[in-house]
Amino acid sequence: MVAVIKAGHSMHRIFNYNENKVKEGVAECIGAENFPLNADEMSLKIKLGYLLKRTELNENVKRNSVHISLNFDPSEAHLSKEKLTQIANLYMQKLGFGDQPYLIYQHHDAGHPHIHVVTTNIQSDGKRIDLHHLGIRKSEPARKEIEKMFGLVVADAHARREAFRLNPIDVKKVQYGRAETKRAITNVLDAVLDKYKYTSLPELNAVLKQYNIMADRGSEESKIFQGGGLVYRVLDEDGKPIGIPIKASDFYNKPTLKFLEQKYSSNDAQRQPLKARVKTEIDRLFIGKTPTLDELVAKLQRKGIHLALRKSDTGLIYGITYVDHQTRCVFNGSVLGKQYSAKAIQERCSSLKAIKQELLPQTGQEMEQALLPVQNTNAGLSSTSHSNVNPADAMLKGDLLEALLQPEQAADYIPGQLKKKTRKKKRRKNISNNQ
Repeated sequence: MVAVIKAGHSMHRIFNYNENKVKEGVAECIGAENFPLNADEMSLKIKLGYLLKRTELNENVKRNSVHISLNFDPSEAHLSKEKLTQIANLYMQKLGFGDQPYLIYQHHDAGHPHIHVVTTNIQSDGKRIDLHHLGIRKSEPARKEIEKMFGLVVADAHARREAFRLNPIDVKKVQYGRAETKRAITNVLDAVLDKYKYTSLPELNAVLKQYNIMADRGSEESKIFQGGGLVYRVLDEDGKPIGIPIKASDFYNKPTLKFLEQKYSSNDAQRQPLKARVKTEIDRLFIGKTPTLDELVAKLQRKGIHLALRKSDTGLIYGITYVDHQTRCVFNGSVLGKQYSAKAIQERCSSLKAIKQELLPQTGQEMEQALLPVQNTNAGLSSTSHSNVNPADAMLKGDLLEALLQPEQAADYIPGQLKKKTRKKKRRKNISNNQ
């Protein structure tokens, strides 16, 4: 079992998220503890109103809403509603929320069984329950004890990462209906918006596009752009938008352009100390060698760093963004420094290739022209010059050093310049004799 605890400042948001899932037919409310009525006897207004009344007992507390998800292994799909309710109640007691009002929702919109719990940390006397390090102090011990009591699959760190890894959207499932599209996009946004540190829409899209989603403002002439709007779209395998775009305001957490822009400054401050890891991993790959761009992309991927290239319609690379999935930070290339920009990275990756091309012309004919001296037309040239190793042949065999050290001609070859000097001296002597 994996437990995830999130504290927020909007009870409306987490309540509406779960109730919207119920409306879509992918969730149901299976429990209401410490409420005046049972879950099926209360309207939405009563459920939400009761929780809001409790939060009003201490208006000084800003983070007064708590959203918990308990996730189980895919092999545990047989767990009944009653068993899930028992697990939720025991977990809440051990967490220190046993006397708090909380709603239990069973969700059916993921590849593994899981439940959500909506509650508040404001107690009946107005005091708040301390949420600091709640996961380490109480949640982890409770999780381990419940796994033993109910015979659940033990969730170690590796299993948790593998079982609940976020996967790209299945394009085939979402391109035919708005409900499926919205549900799929919501799952990705929940996993990205509040966890990754981005400071612009292109940086956010560098993350979202890995899951076949993009945030789109439209063209500058469009009404969406001019009105400051934003839509989210599903992308096909070629990265092109398909299906029905969903307005940001239609999602429960309202991930509008204004919402994103409010996060930019705080995200930038949080990511500053984490630049060094990305820069170090890039520089390390250039020590003593020069990888190609494809090799650089592959090697960084193994380090948990995704390299997103922005290309023009003609295929030219004009931008580069680094997504560090380990620290969950996103950096445009120029933010890290000039040597990490798109232009600089391409130059660093192609420097060795350029040197090779300069030393090794493409054709044998070009090599002969570059390495062989101009042939002397003197008929008396010794034929022994043709018995020497041809530098071009040595070059073709790959022995550059041997080729460069070969003599250009035979030992008895006399350069034309020296011959000219000799002839000039003889003429001067003849002139002096005549005088």
